[in-house]
Amino acid sequence: MKAMVLDSRGGPLSQADHAVPEVCSGHLLIKVTHCGVCRTDLHIIDNELKEPALPLIPGHEIVGTVKTIGQKVQGFSVGDRVGVPWLGWTCGHCRWCVTDRENLCDEAKFTGYTIDGGYAEYCLADSRYCFKLPESYDDAKAAPLLCAGLIGYRSYKMCGDAKRIGIYGFGAAAHIIAQVAHHDGRELYAFVRPQDNDARSLAMNLGCKWAGDSDGPSPEKLDAAIIFAPVGELVPHALSNLDKAGKLVLGGIHMSDLPAMPYEILWQERSIKSVTNLTRADAIEFFARAAQININCAVTVYPLARANEALDDLRAGKFTGAAVLRI
Repeated sequence: MKAMVLDSRGGPLSQADHAVPEVCSGHLLIKVTHCGVCRTDLHIIDNELKEPALPLIPGHEIVGTVKTIGQKVQGFSVGDRVGVPWLGWTCGHCRWCVTDRENLCDEAKFTGYTIDGGYAEYCLADSRYCFKLPESYDDAKAAPLLCAGLIGYRSYKMCGDAKRIGIYGFGAAAHIIAQVAHHDGRELYAFVRPQDNDARSLAMNLGCKWAGDSDGPSPEKLDAAIIFAPVGELVPHALSNLDKAGKLVLGGIHMSDLPAMPYEILWQERSIKSVTNLTRADAIEFFARAAQININCAVTVYPLARANEALDDLRAGKFTGAAVLRI
């Protein structure tokens, strides 16, 4: 099979011929049709996440069809369309797993990081961490739901019943979850890079009440804010825009260092909380909602062989929405 492989930290990916994985007990062999290009892939390639299993096939927003089924698999048939997310395996017995917090499992394995992922024609995945996808989404537009959507949704849930929500970094996750929040009747305020008129326009077209510069003031005090951009310097800006008891949610797996900031902007019971991975319960809940809401995923599609170009374009912010590889 053809695959794009990370051989050493710092990249780039190299195109290679790999043996098709052999199916094993409890697993599905999946013929990949599309795989999303996520900022987490950049964090892995750029050596900001330090423990990839090298050589590595990246990619954790995988959409494909079941080719072969391993022993002890239940609930899937050959030909089913499935999605494979970042969380690829958990132990099931640590204190996190037994208290419904498997996203914090001490021994967790992650697709496209410690397990080979979807930048390839086939992938092998534990069936317990695979999901059937809403039929209303084609493969390319379903791919971003598997990380941008799932992590965005977990971040959104942490905002509680907030009426006014600020979103910092209007990329793949933000443009999905903004549509969910708008459907729920929340007021959305988008904070984007100065002069990023495309992101500003996308935010307004998706129902945001306002869109402005990420380092500027909000026109209204916010009940909650989510930072998707991996920029620690945004934390004090977001805190200063929160009302009393406001919640700041950090929705990324990696972020640059947080700067020193006055206690005054955290005082009055404001809080900061990070988001770590996802749980299978998150996926079940989110895909049920995605089946009800017509989420319009804006995607830029690249062929597999141009994976490095897609990653460079993501790094440079050359598109709005999400990038997806067509396998």
